[in-house]
Amino acid sequence: MKTIKSATINDIEAKEVIVESTFTKGLPSFTIVGLASNNIQESKDRVKSALLTNEFKFPPKKITINLSPSEIKKSGTHFDLSIALLISLYEEKRAKFDDFHTFGELSLSGEIKDSSQIFPIILSLAKQSLIKNVLVCTDSAKKISKIPNINIYCVKNLIEAIEFFTTKDISRFLYKKEETNSEKININGKEFYFIKEYLQDFKDVKGKENAKKAAIISAAGNHNILLEGSPGCGKSMLAKRLQHIMSPMSLDEILEVAKLQALDLKEPDFKPKRVWRSPHCTSSRASIVGGTNLGEIALANNGILFFDELPHFSSTILEALREPLEDYKLLVSRANTKVLYDTKFLFISAMNPCPCGNLLSKNNSCRCNELEIKRYKNRLSEPFLDRIDLYIIMNETDANDKTTVTSEEAHEKVIAAFKMQILRGQKELNGKLSDEGILKYCQLNEECKDILDKATKNFNLSFRSINKVLKVARTIADLENSSLISKTHLMESLSYRRR
Repeated sequence: MKTIKSATINDIEAKEVIVESTFTKGLPSFTIVGLASNNIQESKDRVKSALLTNEFKFPPKKITINLSPSEIKKSGTHFDLSIALLISLYEEKRAKFDDFHTFGELSLSGEIKDSSQIFPIILSLAKQSLIKNVLVCTDSAKKISKIPNINIYCVKNLIEAIEFFTTKDISRFLYKKEETNSEKININGKEFYFIKEYLQDFKDVKGKENAKKAAIISAAGNHNILLEGSPGCGKSMLAKRLQHIMSPMSLDEILEVAKLQALDLKEPDFKPKRVWRSPHCTSSRASIVGGTNLGEIALANNGILFFDELPHFSSTILEALREPLEDYKLLVSRANTKVLYDTKFLFISAMNPCPCGNLLSKNNSCRCNELEIKRYKNRLSEPFLDRIDLYIIMNETDANDKTTVTSEEAHEKVIAAFKMQILRGQKELNGKLSDEGILKYCQLNEECKDILDKATKNFNLSFRSINKVLKVARTIADLENSSLISKTHLMESLSYRRR
């Protein structure tokens, strides 16, 4: 019996799979066992065609392929290569597969192709320290070359794969990794990447200086923000520009975003750019929270989740956001399994002040009565709103309003504030600090403590709200290159709380 290593995706993490083969006496047959999905069962026809096309004779024996452990459900077309190698080399004593994981889908002619699961599987195995050497095709190698501490060997077709395992010199198959072209900064020996692409620039937003300042604070500290204003005042316009001034990303974050994109059946993008997810307000709960597939909350990890027309989302969706916004984790229970997702995203939301949208308008009169406005506001519960760090009211733009800040200038401020946070030894940005992190990094002098105590009594601030105030004040101080939180920083932070 010969074995070869592969793996399968189990929810969002990979499980190692040992592909076993036996060739016994009996009527010629080809069987795959071990809870294999339909696309694995179909590999029998692909493997047969690939072998016969390349003039390999199927052994006249009963062939059994087992995917171990058998209690785990397996899926994916990447098992083709492992199965074909076990059959084609079943009598070859020189072939040793012990140190290699192999992945690849076979065409009918024997060409090896990439599949959507290969990159997330190898990334997950690398994080678990379960993989060292991997054999894939060229397209797969380009993607996984970003993953550190693994040796990648590359083959084009089944003939080359067979040659790889029967030759002594495998160095010529070694894939040369390419350096990342993005700009980077080194802080405390760790590299962080960013790009200066401002396809949507802050200079296009006229006026709104208070909202722009809040947006920069939001990006610098990863603080959740709610924009309220009349239709056309620039809420969505401002929100979309936040994506381009976000803080730099570590290599782990870049790879994790690419992994989620691959699991969402999209081509992974390895640019150090925060992902943008913007579901419509009519989206179902399963599409937001997740069910059999990944939801928007999970896919927005390390990126941005934007809810436009916030009160029009169903109450079940908004209340389901409370845990991810507070604990940065989301536990989804399914039949016979539970999946825990990371949810460290920046939550941006926008809403009108009333159902007709004209309550704050200078030019249009509001058509809503007090009861309608109250019902509209009550769609957002207090516990949900308590998880918003920055609450901004945006007024309509005047003809004389001018632009005073560009995205490039804003991005430079964000990067400078980011450096301060990392140099302090923070593992998380200010907006995602734990209670212990707040005590350590958000200390106040006696004057600031008195101000915060008075604000707590006057505005009836909850413990969560106090922590939000402290974290925002810390970011404001960072943006001003201040090591201490001063009175002005705290007062500005309090001004962003919802009354």
